[in-house]
Amino acid sequence: MATRIEARVLKGFRDYLPAQMISRSRAIQSIREVFEIFGFVPLDTPALEYAEILLGKYGPDAERLLYVFEDNGGRKVCMRYDLTVPLARVVAQYPDLQKPFKRYQISPVWRGENTSKGRYREFMQCDVDIVGTSSLLADTECIWVGQSVMRALEVPNFSIRLSHRKLLEGLGARLGGLDATALPQVFRTVDKLPSQGRAKVEAELREKASLSDEQIREVFAFLEISGSTDEILERLDGLFADSAVGREGVADVRALVANARAVGVGDQHLRLDLSIARGLDYYTGAVFETFLEDLPSLGSVMSGGRYDGLIGFFANRDIPAVGISVGLDRLFAGLEELKLMATRTATAHVLVTMMDERLGARYLDLARILREARIPTELYYQFDSLGKQLQYADKRGVPLAVIMGENEAAENTVAVKLLKEKRQESVRVEDLAAFVQRHGLVISGGTL
Repeated sequence: MATRIEARVLKGFRDYLPAQMISRSRAIQSIREVFEIFGFVPLDTPALEYAEILLGKYGPDAERLLYVFEDNGGRKVCMRYDLTVPLARVVAQYPDLQKPFKRYQISPVWRGENTSKGRYREFMQCDVDIVGTSSLLADTECIWVGQSVMRALEVPNFSIRLSHRKLLEGLGARLGGLDATALPQVFRTVDKLPSQGRAKVEAELREKASLSDEQIREVFAFLEISGSTDEILERLDGLFADSAVGREGVADVRALVANARAVGVGDQHLRLDLSIARGLDYYTGAVFETFLEDLPSLGSVMSGGRYDGLIGFFANRDIPAVGISVGLDRLFAGLEELKLMATRTATAHVLVTMMDERLGARYLDLARILREARIPTELYYQFDSLGKQLQYADKRGVPLAVIMGENEAAENTVAVKLLKEKRQESVRVEDLAAFVQRHGLVISGGTL
């Protein structure tokens, strides 16, 4: 006998069993529908990129998490860390893409980080990006898409937190004496505030960014500016009266807030939060992160911002761009913890039961009728007791069961059992699909 191999999964990776995968697939479809309503077109890119494509774009903290190795052809390659840098490579490689280029991509990415609640080494990102325009209307659309996704997924209590890299640059100018490497380190460190807390961030600002105690106090005085969005903007006007870059950031944020309010993204969901920095080096303008208000410790479940310099790494000129990305696995981890995830272990809406071995062809025909009407239908394969078959359907979350015995077959009828309502109705076979459709149990669009 061969040695038994232990069945196990690598740390940071996971299987998705049907109960999770059904909800996951439906959520992805809902997200895709939102993206396409906003006019984004699909794109896919390889899981592997040449290492030089990804290295040097994210900052040292992030790049320690890249999976880097030599392939069988002796090439140094990386597994993709996100979907944004591969997009920048695509835009440079295919210069004839019509601009603005509005693309979405729903694909897995890989990061070799320490695992924790909602944080895995393989996870799904759902991105939209708008490439080729500096208009703040594009930034507004990303925020608007974000709210629309949260609503489509029926997330009840969330906030999109908004800030701007130029506000942080203005803060850097006020601090004085920062060299070219210190300010990006300040950005990366401030981004850790929600996950690591003030004490660790203070220590890292002192050790890695070489800030003095007085500079650190000024950083936190800035980060802790609070109040309504309009009150914060008024305070920033005074703070950056003598800073051109700071005033530019304030003007952008004020315009974004006005645009967002105009399209129904109000202050309930969009909040100005100066502690939002985003830890990746390529951001240049507005930045945003989304939190579940009932589970803030989870961290951001949807984030993004403007990155006008990234594509210039690959093209002979800078091309402006902005985007937002849903971290599907972390979002689902939060919804599961809040008990907001529906659980089903079946995709079928109807189970055709088996009552009489002589009627096998009739049962196949019932399944055909329902499937041709776009109704997801499962066929039971064995002639078990009716109770066992109904228990099978109920346990899997199949809401309807179709029953045909000798008498129903003679009368060309079926009994339809509505399992949750614990009742059944007699329906003529020719009316079966219409009966199920009246209960809303169909697939819309597409082909089977």
